[in-house]
Amino acid sequence: MRNYTELTEFILLGIPRTQGVEKTLFLLFLFIYFFTLIGNLLILIAIVSSSVLHTPMYFFLGLLAILDIVLPAVTCPKMLFYLSGQSRAISYMGCASQLFFYHFLGTAEACLYAVMSCDRFVAICYPLRYSLIMRPRVCVGLVIVAWTLGCVHSSILTAFTFSLTYCGPNQVDFFFCDIPAVMPLACDDTSLAQTVGSAEVSFMVLSFWGTVCFCYIRIANAILRMRSAEGRKKAFSTCSAHLAAVLCYLAPVAIIYLQPTPNHLVDAIVQIFTSIVSPMLNSLIFSLRNKDVKNSLRKVFCKVILTLQK
Repeated sequence: MRNYTELTEFILLGIPRTQGVEKTLFLLFLFIYFFTLIGNLLILIAIVSSSVLHTPMYFFLGLLAILDIVLPAVTCPKMLFYLSGQSRAISYMGCASQLFFYHFLGTAEACLYAVMSCDRFVAICYPLRYSLIMRPRVCVGLVIVAWTLGCVHSSILTAFTFSLTYCGPNQVDFFFCDIPAVMPLACDDTSLAQTVGSAEVSFMVLSFWGTVCFCYIRIANAILRMRSAEGRKKAFSTCSAHLAAVLCYLAPVAIIYLQPTPNHLVDAIVQIFTSIVSPMLNSLIFSLRNKDVKNSLRKVFCKVILTLQK
């Protein structure tokens, strides 16, 4: 038997190799976070206010906008807090909660991207049966599956990570509590937890990538068989925004969790892109490239202006 004192808090060391530029990073990330909130709120307003957008595709897009509002809130406020010169300490439960919600929301979002791929696959490959296949009950069921899968996956990772004993160093060499940064601080043997975590994440990433690739291979074949050039252009335009968003999100995730030797600087850059920059890009991708969303927002702004004039 050995004596030990369990930790009650961790210290977040922040983004590696950024000493001396904290104020600049604070202003940059504050702008990105603010822009992310505004952009995704505008997408939600456009979808809710327009009956034209009450379709399965925009139902999933609205849920994606909600996730893009909530996901950055897991890591960004705390990062902005210590970049502004405040305490870098985070409680033990706060660290566990951060890890849980990051993987919960991240997995739900990745699953939602896969669901949106299936939605585009049905719309292009089976257009006459689209309304029957993607009926409201099916759409709601797919979303429930996405959230449930995210919750189960995150619960397993969090349980294995924080069932370990943390009694020694408490400095997390990262800007938030993630598995590769927290687990090396454990006093116990982490081989089982690392194996389970790696297998879990690898299975999820490969499953989502497999679903997306399958759908878009079938979509590409369907588009190439179209005789009308206008039809091919419309189908490609419908899918290009979603495919760009998928690549911006899932590709960095694969780089982080499937790389053979972790690199804290690379991990930090990729995680920042995934959790903070990507939600901002989604609001741009799905609004600037979507005429229906832009038309809905114009109508909303016109109504607001007319109301103010009265």
